[in-house]
Amino acid sequence: MYIDILGGEFPMFGHTRPIICPPKHVVRDRFIPRVVPYIHPIVRINRFNIVNVPRHIYRPITRNVIVDPGYPSKCC
Repeated sequence: MYIDILGGEFPMFGHTRPIICPPKHVVRDRFIPRVVPYIHPIVRINRFNIVNVPRHIYRPITRNVIVDPGYPSKCC
């Protein structure tokens, strides 16, 4: 059967003109993965911590000490 949308006879529906409703949208969502790079910078820090460590240095000092027993009072 022939249907004339712009007017005329509609033998499929008798003599009544059809009501055309606005279209309904049927959405089919599909997801496609996309790689998005995230850059995370890492800063490596080499720290040198100074620790005071005692180093004992011994300097030998030589002294000449004269021990005077005094003048002898007796003869040997």
